[in-house]
Amino acid sequence: MRRIWNALIVATGIMVSAILVVVVNSGANEPVQNHAEEIVSSIPLTREDTLFQSCAEHIQHAFDSLKTVGAAFTIVHKGKVVLTRTMGCRSLDSEEPVDEHTVFRLASVSKGFAGILAAILEEKGYLSLDDRVAEHYPGFRLKDPVSTAEMTINHILSHTTGLVPHAFDNLVEAGIDLEDIIDQLPEVEISGPPGYYYGYQNVLFSIIDLISERVTGKAYPDLLEQEIFLPLGMRDASVGKLDTAINRNIAYPHLKDRKGYFQASLHEGYYNVLPAAGVNASISDLGIWLKALLGSTSGVISGAVLEKISTPVIYTPLKWQYTKHWDPFRERYYSLGWRIYDYRGRRIIYHGGYVRGYRAEIAFCPEEQVGIAFLQNSPNGMASTVVPEFLNRFFEIRQESSSTDTISRND
Repeated sequence: MRRIWNALIVATGIMVSAILVVVVNSGANEPVQNHAEEIVSSIPLTREDTLFQSCAEHIQHAFDSLKTVGAAFTIVHKGKVVLTRTMGCRSLDSEEPVDEHTVFRLASVSKGFAGILAAILEEKGYLSLDDRVAEHYPGFRLKDPVSTAEMTINHILSHTTGLVPHAFDNLVEAGIDLEDIIDQLPEVEISGPPGYYYGYQNVLFSIIDLISERVTGKAYPDLLEQEIFLPLGMRDASVGKLDTAINRNIAYPHLKDRKGYFQASLHEGYYNVLPAAGVNASISDLGIWLKALLGSTSGVISGAVLEKISTPVIYTPLKWQYTKHWDPFRERYYSLGWRIYDYRGRRIIYHGGYVRGYRAEIAFCPEEQVGIAFLQNSPNGMASTVVPEFLNRFFEIRQESSSTDTISRND
């Protein structure tokens, strides 16, 4: 795979004189240019510029070879969206192309928005992440009264509740209302006291929905709109069930059988746990989101909030299959709605998400001021490789550039 990337980088450097920002839409058979902004210059491309273009070629090749229905990705570097590409179609039935404003479900990538929102509400004085859940949600009960009393907001957002992993996900998938599921939490086994063990949760994580409404008087979707979407200009983003009467530019979910992909209907699965999996957004929105996460948007997300979500809370012994496409590494943690990897000498803030018919990936490196996001409406192995392949090549190029600079200074 690395050899393919190297060859693409060389080829791209020869063919492209200077394209700094490009948005392209590719159909299933041949490229169709929807929109492109080209800046032509006699200045040679940097190694990073060439990498970004080769990234597009690499992902396009994977998209075509796997017969993917629709996808989109964006790369942000040093405060700018340097490349966005959209591929394929929103729906096999209509064959309408994906564009930069086509809305996908983000699934568990939604958790990052919840972590940021909670930290913003703390900064504004509505709550403290160290507050007990029972303070803000009267009637909250677990099987163990000590865990009930000691459970904090920080515990639910970092998956350190002590409850067995994925508690009552079966009820989530059955479409049961969140508050009705919470009422059944006393039935769930407890592995240990809050704060000591990592156990991934969707139900307990989503209690931040109910807490945030109680402390502000505003519904969770309205809070995300007010505190994040509108101030940042994420005009396609929303929370909750997708509605074609409001927006027709939606990527429909697709599933696969022996004959290939087939279109599924829009569904409500996991919309009953909005903080865990209820955000919808376009690739244009995620470019804006990455810029904010990298500190390039003043006045919306403070440096203190970004520092908080970038600080590890608990070590996470992830199974091999979750990171098999990354280079081997040991240090992996969870923060507030985000995974944190200490990877190749740098800190990566990351999350992936899957819900029936959709896949989403996002990662950024504050040290290098670079990030990438990927969306797909026909899940396959492609999504698992996009982020690690890009980061591996980016870090290699940065290392080569540093070595060259060192040699030049010594000369």
